[in-house]
Amino acid sequence: MNSDGAHVPPDFEEALLSLRGRRQRSEVRLEEIPAPTRIAPFALALTAEVNPTTDPETLLGSGRFVVLHDPDGQSAWDGTFRVIIMARAQLEDELGADPLLGEVGWAWLTDALASAGAGYHSLSGTVTRVLSESFGGLSLHGREVEIEIRASWSPNTTDLGPHLDAWTALACSASGLEPLPDGVTALAPRR
Repeated sequence: MNSDGAHVPPDFEEALLSLRGRRQRSEVRLEEIPAPTRIAPFALALTAEVNPTTDPETLLGSGRFVVLHDPDGQSAWDGTFRVIIMARAQLEDELGADPLLGEVGWAWLTDALASAGAGYHSLSGTVTRVLSESFGGLSLHGREVEIEIRASWSPNTTDLGPHLDAWTALACSASGLEPLPDGVTALAPRR
């Protein structure tokens, strides 16, 4: 049941089951968080941290993955499901100054969707770069450049596993991790 006491529709249950047990890179840690409740009657939300260790100082990037389901559909979605994602990571200064950074960030997303075999339609989103310069007592932080990719799309099926895989691949790309060849699993660093 959802928060209103409505029974979970079979399509939403099937979609949730398709997310279970997906293998991710060892640098990616997923956690379920409270989902938004106003946009759709059924929702799931996950966060990710991209970090090669458990030390917060080595955090490379983060993100959010939200699945919305409205059995009646929504015209803006052109369907009954909507996936909403965000991926954020710090970049090196020279990358932040690249005038093509927005196009590169968007290509990371579309390439990840294609590589994962995630069928979709009605894709939209933004790529934002943030340049922060610290002064005074914060001057030790210096200059930081961050990229944030936000997007949403409607999946073509209830098999959302490939969409989750595409989102984590996007988060890893934004965080500067090299893609892994098919069939290769990243090993955790030795302690």
